[in-house]
Order: sequence, then C-alpha cells, then structure tokens
Amino acid sequence: MSREVKADQESPIQAMGIKTALPAVELGLYSLVLSGALAYAGRGLLEASQDGAKRKAFRESVRPGWEYIGRKMDVADFEWVMWFTSFRNVIVFALSGHVLFAKLCTMVAPQLRSWMYAVYGVLAVVGTMGPWYLLLLLGHCVSLYVVSLSGQPWLCLSLGLASLASFKLDPLISWQSGFVTGTFDLQEVLFHGGSGFTVLRCISFALESCAHPERRYSLADLLKYNFYLPFFFFGPIMTFDRFHAQVSQMDPVRPEGELWRIRAQAVLSMVAIVAVDIFFHFFYILTIPSDLKYAHRLPDSALAGLAYSNLVYDWVKAAVLFGVVNTVARLDHLDPPRPPKCITALYVFAETHFDRGINDWLCKYVYDHIGGEHSAVIPELGATVATFAITTLWLGPCDIVYLWSCLNCFGLNFELWIQKLAVWGPLAQIEASLSEQMSRRVRAIFGAMNFWAIVMYNLVSLNSLEFTEMVAQRLLLKGFPRTTLAVLFVTYCGVQLVKERERTLALEEDQKQDKEKLE
Repeated sequence: MSREVKADQESPIQAMGIKTALPAVELGLYSLVLSGALAYAGRGLLEASQDGAKRKAFRESVRPGWEYIGRKMDVADFEWVMWFTSFRNVIVFALSGHVLFAKLCTMVAPQLRSWMYAVYGVLAVVGTMGPWYLLLLLGHCVSLYVVSLSGQPWLCLSLGLASLASFKLDPLISWQSGFVTGTFDLQEVLFHGGSGFTVLRCISFALESCAHPERRYSLADLLKYNFYLPFFFFGPIMTFDRFHAQVSQMDPVRPEGELWRIRAQAVLSMVAIVAVDIFFHFFYILTIPSDLKYAHRLPDSALAGLAYSNLVYDWVKAAVLFGVVNTVARLDHLDPPRPPKCITALYVFAETHFDRGINDWLCKYVYDHIGGEHSAVIPELGATVATFAITTLWLGPCDIVYLWSCLNCFGLNFELWIQKLAVWGPLAQIEASLSEQMSRRVRAIFGAMNFWAIVMYNLVSLNSLEFTEMVAQRLLLKGFPRTTLAVLFVTYCGVQLVKERERTLALEEDQKQDKEKLE
C-alpha cells in the first residue's frame, strides 16, 4: 500500500541536485565505509538473534525452521507466513489457471480475452469468498456506475469515498463483512483487499467516464476492469484508462525481448522469496522490536540496522507481491505499474511510496489536480493534506495512521520549503561560490538527515510508536554526538553512492536519446 503521493516526476530536492562526478577514490572510500558499517551492524543483529532465540518473549514468533542445522525462523509477519505456507497452493493454482485460460483465449479468440479475464476472476472470487461477497461488490460497482452517468466528478468522488469509508469504519464494515461465507486464514485480508481495491477501481472508472463522456464506457467495461484476478485482491491499481486501452487491443504484440524480461522478473521474485526465507532463519528483525527490554540491550549500530532492516523488509515484501502479479499481467500483454523503489535508494519524501499503483491513482485524481505544478507553497500544502486524508481513509483511520500521515505530509511539504529557501538570495549566492563537487557534498548531508526522517516517520506504522521512540532517543539523544554523527556519516556515504548511480543512469539515458536523434 502507498507510502507517498508523488510518482514519476522530478522531486524538489532532485531538481536542486548537481549532476557532477566525484573522484573515484572518494567514491571507493564511501563504498568501503558503507560496506563495513552494514557488516558491523549485521553482526550485531546476528548475535542478538542468536542470544534471544530462547527468550520466553520470542516463543510465539520464533519457531522451528531448519532443524538439521538448528536454526529457528522468525514468523512474526502473519501475511508473509500465510502466503507461503497454507495459502501458497491456492495462489499458485488460481494464477496458473488464469495464465492457462488467458493463453488459450488469446490463441483462439483474442477479441474475447477481456471477457475471459472477467469471467475467470468472478469465478475465482466466488470460489474463494462466496456468492454473497460477490453480490456485495457488485452493489458498489453498480452504484458508482449509475453515479458516473451524471457526469459530475465531485459526486463520483464523494460517493466513492463514502463507499471506501464503509469498508474502513464501523458499524458498516462489520455489517458488510457478515456477507462473507466460510472461514479460512486469509479471509479478513482478502475481504479488505478485494473490497478496498474494488472501490478505488470504481472511482477511477467513474472519473474517467466523466472526463471522457464521448467514449461511453459501459457497466461491462467496469466489471472487466474490476474482476481482473491478478490485481483483484492485492493490487496494484491500474487506472481505468490505461487498463481499458491495453486490454482492448485485438492483436497485442510483445516488444522485442519482453518474454526474456518476464522470465527474469519471475526468477528474481523466486530468488527474493528464498532470500527472505534464509534471512529470517538468521535475523529476527520482526521479533526483536516486540521485546523492548531486549531491544534496549542492543548496541547503537545494531539498533540502527534493525530500524533500517524493518523498512527494507517491507519494501521486499511489496516488491515480491507486485513482482508475482506483474509477471502474470505482463504475460497478458499489460503494462502494470512498476514495483516500488528500494528504500535504500530513497533520500527524498517525494519518492517514498511502497505501492506505485495507488501512488499513481492518488497523483492523477487528487494530488496533481489540486497541486498543479507543485511549486507554490499553499496549493502544495492543500494537495498533500487532501491526498494524505484519502490515504488515511484507505489505510483505516486510527491513531497510528493519523500520526504517520501527519509526519509524512510534513516531510513532503518541508522539502518544498527547503527548495524555496535554497533559491533565496543569500543562500543561493553561498552555494554559487562553492564548486559543483562541494555543492553535491553539502546536499548529500541534508539527504542523509532526510533519509533518517523517512525511516523514523515510516517506522511508526511498520513497527510501533514505542520502538520508534526508543530508536530516536538512542540515536539522537543518548548517542549524541558520537552515534548520531557516525550514523549520519554512514548514511551520507550511501546517499553519495545512490547519487552516483542516478548520475550514471541519467548520462546513459541522455546518450540513448542523442543516438536516437541521430538515427
């Protein structure tokens, strides 16, 4: 789910960056420092995991794993464990059936493939959640379709948000969940996932219908869009205009090398799953934060690594989930939203999203609509407040979500304020007096501080407020100045390496464009 509101556009801080190279020796030093720091922190986490494996507080979430080498496994994440144990076969069976029937339909009657997707998706939803759940979702789809006929975007958005609230707030959520028949492990996850994504898809359909009345979309178009199985329960969200245009192609043709890239993505997803399984047998990064007394004993370096690891794991989980469903979607000749950007490569709030599909949805219908060019302070503030208000509703209103939204909304706006301050006369003159390399170094210092703001603000929702407070106190108060400066220096090295990679990619893209112009 979305952790940010901007996508695929240059952020304020990036726009201020200096595209200049640093000496190779300096970059080599940064690599050495970062590698050593990660190894040192990892060693501390490994020792803490081994020492705490027999603690009473760990018994519920650290259970037998690889008995032949005496390793236990961290099973604190309910979703991850269920996806790859009892629910694994169901997912593989459902997606395999979708791929098989999609291939047959594409070969025999490609003009009917969108209908096949919808019929197969409906049957899978009925088989998983029961017919009453299907009727419940159809009720929401029909309601938003009828409202879309009015051609009033504000009315469509209002009813859509009301429908979303009915799945996030009591007593309506309790009443609607009663329509689900049967009981199984992921019933609650599938109920919230399918219903929440259904409402967002219906809103996208309604708003696109209002924006393009001449196209006259039908209820059948909405049902084909909503019940596409790979995206139905877990996303990502594709806006209706993109999905409809791609799925309506009568004779889709794959770009050169596309099948190779699909295979590579599938293999990469499998490797990530195996890597996480191995990691959880040696590092109990999800269990340790639940025992604050034990976490207090960790050295500062290990504690910083633990906080960082929690965000990296959440990114990996999102990347694996979207990587699997995106592989299936690409086999269906679709171009789904890309996986989220790795948290390691983030040092600006403008790119901090864990679900690019919802991020695109928010940008198109809320953030960009209100914020315009995102250069004026007041419109930007209004745009971010409105966007995070809807994000709060999507996540489910509660104290932690309120706090997370406020912190990230502040962080996003603070970047714009810094941008405005940086172009202020005196500061601009000071920077102009610096060399480009020194300017890049100064900006990387602020990027390092921003990185830890991102970590802290998102750790609130990914772990707990108590653990976040403890990390902040240890790294900023009790550890000041030694630990604080050490962590910032290591982060600074990482930011510089990320900047160097971005610079290299930008140069390659420029060279590619120049070559295409010459041809």
